[in-house]
Amino acid sequence: MLTYLILLALTGLITGALARLALPGKDPMSLPMTMLIGIAGSLVAGLVVYAITGGRSGAGFVLSVAVTTGLVYLIRRRRGGNLTDNGLGRSRTATRR
Repeated sequence: MLTYLILLALTGLITGALARLALPGKDPMSLPMTMLIGIAGSLVAGLVVYAITGGRSGAGFVLSVAVTTGLVYLIRRRRGGNLTDNGLGRSRTATRR
C-alpha cells in the first residue's frame, strides 16, 4: 500500500510538472500543488476513458498530461490570466518609485 501511494505521488508530480511546462509562462505552484493537480488530471482522464470505453482500457499517460494541462489552464483563467499570463499581476508593494 505504501509503495502504491509513493508511486501515485511520483506519477502525479511528473504529470503535473509536464502540464505546467506545456503552458508558457510561470505558475506559482508549490510541489504539493503540482502533485495534486497531476493526480486530479489523471483521475479525470481515467474517468473519461472509463465512461467512453466501458472500462476496457486505461487512460494513458498522454491523455493524463493533456487533461492536467487543461486543469492548469482553468486555474489560470480563474485567477484572471490567459494562456501566457498566470493572472497574478504585479504586486503594488514590489514597484518602487
